[in-house]
Amino acid sequence: MITKIYKIVCMFFVGCGIAATTTSCEDFFDQESDHVLYSGHDHLDNAVDTIYSVTGILNKLQVIADRTILLGEVRGDLVDLTNDASGDLHDLANFNVGDDNMYNVPRDYYAIINNCNYFIANVDTAMRSNRNENIFMREYAAVKAIRAWTYLQLVLNYGRVPFVTEPIMTKDEAEMDYPQMDLQGVCQYFINDLADIPEAYNTEYPGYRVIRNQDSRFFWFPLSIVRGDLNLWAGNYREAALQYYKYISERNGMNSTYPTGNSLQMWMPGSTTWNGGLFVDWSSYQLAVESYNASSELITMIPGDSIRAEGYFSELRNLFNSTTENNQKFSITPSVGMEELSAQQANCCLSANGNSVLYAPQGLSNHRTGDLRLSTYWTESYNVDNITNERIETQNIYKYATRNVHIYRRQMIYLRLAEALNQAGYPRAAFKILSEGLTNQTMALDVMPYYSESDSAYLALFDFPTSRYGVVTVEDLITLQFGTNHNTIGIHSRGSGWTPLNEYYQLPEDSLLTADQLTALQQEFVDSLILNENALELCFEGTRYYDLMRFALRSANPGRFMQDHIYGRRGSEGRASVQADIKSDLSDQRNWYLHWNGKIGY
Repeated sequence: MITKIYKIVCMFFVGCGIAATTTSCEDFFDQESDHVLYSGHDHLDNAVDTIYSVTGILNKLQVIADRTILLGEVRGDLVDLTNDASGDLHDLANFNVGDDNMYNVPRDYYAIINNCNYFIANVDTAMRSNRNENIFMREYAAVKAIRAWTYLQLVLNYGRVPFVTEPIMTKDEAEMDYPQMDLQGVCQYFINDLADIPEAYNTEYPGYRVIRNQDSRFFWFPLSIVRGDLNLWAGNYREAALQYYKYISERNGMNSTYPTGNSLQMWMPGSTTWNGGLFVDWSSYQLAVESYNASSELITMIPGDSIRAEGYFSELRNLFNSTTENNQKFSITPSVGMEELSAQQANCCLSANGNSVLYAPQGLSNHRTGDLRLSTYWTESYNVDNITNERIETQNIYKYATRNVHIYRRQMIYLRLAEALNQAGYPRAAFKILSEGLTNQTMALDVMPYYSESDSAYLALFDFPTSRYGVVTVEDLITLQFGTNHNTIGIHSRGSGWTPLNEYYQLPEDSLLTADQLTALQQEFVDSLILNENALELCFEGTRYYDLMRFALRSANPGRFMQDHIYGRRGSEGRASVQADIKSDLSDQRNWYLHWNGKIGY
């Protein structure tokens, strides 16, 4: 029945629009269409209506799925566009987006928001089962999380947005005055809005099981992660860290385990056949795996349709990969800056007995210099046209082997936990996430002794008990077998070899500095490591531009930060300078954002 309802919803078009002037929402609503699902009902008080409404919201998320990735990636520094990319995509990459650009459609976000507003206003959360359980609270919490996430995407892309939390149902309501709200205002509103949802719904989601062969547990935006993101952008770093940890510690049930895992690519101990491919790959990182279990890398995705005729078909596979649909001509490729960053990493390889290390050399083939993740995610080849004998360059970005759009995954949450802990004043704890893994043992040995009693009390809230969390050891790697609960590695080791013994990846120490000076020095150092690790681990996944924005806003000169990264790392041999392509002055923060019709954006 759920599948049937979902199929019906996927064919149902909801003409919900947006609000975009400083005073009214009229321009954002198509008055000839229905605005929200079940707009003629006073309440959503039965299972059919409620499920129909929620799956309708999920359907509207499909409209912005590709855009979520593209807005977050092509404006960053890790990808470049080929000559086969569309004009709209080039304009997006060059910060020259017009009102008619296909990626500049703010009404699509408000379509989601207005349906969420309607659902939240009308669902009967007081209704209880014969076991005295709230029947629709799972849906209520899930929709509130979707609304908060959608508003966050909207304000990150437009800077200032009309803010509406009640459903707009009529032309008169569309013409009412609504306030504009900036990033800080949006974050603070939804931090408060999500605060009163009972703790149980951090992990209890609508039980829709399998919808169109996809496990619906991947469709939700976990409250703890959304709260973490809101607090991270708001600068509430201690709370952000606690929220990310809450998700990790509760992901598989209360007091459960969700470690970084032991998936990695590294050269075999003692390897000297560097170009011969003598490296070991454990479980391929699970990046394309969409089966739900206790160790799934994937957390949240927006499902796409499998064929174009069914509705919202993701174009990401055709943009990132050579396919028959695009005649092998991909549009998005890694930037020179991404290749250089990957190659700059010192790849630390264990000796055969594990008592010493050596470093992989420069100049290896197939992008295997430095960090090995890029060579896993990205392969290049060529085809020859049978008629013209033309050589056609091809590429495959492994992360886009799926028709679904991935939003959250495990390493992303650990990296954001590291960022929050570092900004909260605990660079040693953040560094452990990158270098070795955060467990109670590593905290006790290498973190707690360096902080005050009050700081230690806060850090003790991050409980990774040795009964459930243990770091991978040298012996594990030498024998290719992992001991019991050896389930945690530093994220940098996922591609750059055995980081705990890497002499080029060490936290700075200086006995001549005061404690506060040393912490500040370490914070700056770890911040740069985290930004680089975000690139190495999450490249092409649609987070990079927002990472740059967030780090820039914390810097002494935000505009210079954005210019240095985007002008400095993009481009390829033979291309005109990136700065010449980009018409907007990124030293002006107003130019970081999209604008539409003079009515939304700075």
